[in-house]
Amino acid sequence: MIKLSYMARGQSEDDYPGLIEFARDIGLDMIDILMMAELQTPEFLLRTKLMCMKAGLPIGYFASGVSLVGPEEMRAQRLARAKADADSAAFIGAQVLHVFARHTWPDTVEEQERFWAPMIDDFQELADYCAERGVVASLQNHNHGSFAMNANQVLRILREVGRKNFTYILDSGQWEGARGGSPRGWYNTELDIYEAYHKRVAPYATGVRAKIYKIDNGFEEWLDYPRFLRILRDVDYNGAISIVFEGGDIPRNRYDDQTCIAMAADYLREVIEDSTVFAR
Repeated sequence: MIKLSYMARGQSEDDYPGLIEFARDIGLDMIDILMMAELQTPEFLLRTKLMCMKAGLPIGYFASGVSLVGPEEMRAQRLARAKADADSAAFIGAQVLHVFARHTWPDTVEEQERFWAPMIDDFQELADYCAERGVVASLQNHNHGSFAMNANQVLRILREVGRKNFTYILDSGQWEGARGGSPRGWYNTELDIYEAYHKRVAPYATGVRAKIYKIDNGFEEWLDYPRFLRILRDVDYNGAISIVFEGGDIPRNRYDDQTCIAMAADYLREVIEDSTVFAR
């Protein structure tokens, strides 16, 4: 059974009780935690773990937003941050450590490869570190000129890292040329993201982030979730789908964030159920 989750992202310790309570109130099955490094103290991690347990919400992925690609002089700092996140993920009982390959994509092949090889080495080192702690490290695709903005890049990273506990989180909207990418709202009208991206990477997905951009009419208008769910069903995906609301002021969405997330949960439950019937 596909589980429904959402990403709880707070700016301070005081934010998380309300975020966790909200996830429980709208009937989610799980929760994902995005937590800044400065909040990751043993005391607060334990408190967060207990709040999730009392709410009946297993923790899916844990993240601080760290990326393992960038300038050489920052490499040791990036990897240290990722390893600290892995320790926090293990401590809090998360299944997965969420990581990025987010850095401006260089113009020349020579520059691209100069960044690429250290990135692969660091993902391998992180995966080995995570394995010792019983944690899975998972890469998420992302646009904004990153090193995982299209299917070719994602599949190459997974192949070259080559670790069983290094897996993939499929983000439905953050793709090169997609409407939910960068700049927001612009998209390549000749690109079919479902064929070019989703179908190619779906067999490797162990997690899914469902981006929500415009939901105030009761359904997501920028992405075709019935089609997306059929792609997931075709590869027998049975993991979690995590709601990630991308905001949007009026006129894009008329309601506040929590109202929109609740609407997204209702909508995705219907789409998931309909896709189950379709799969039969």
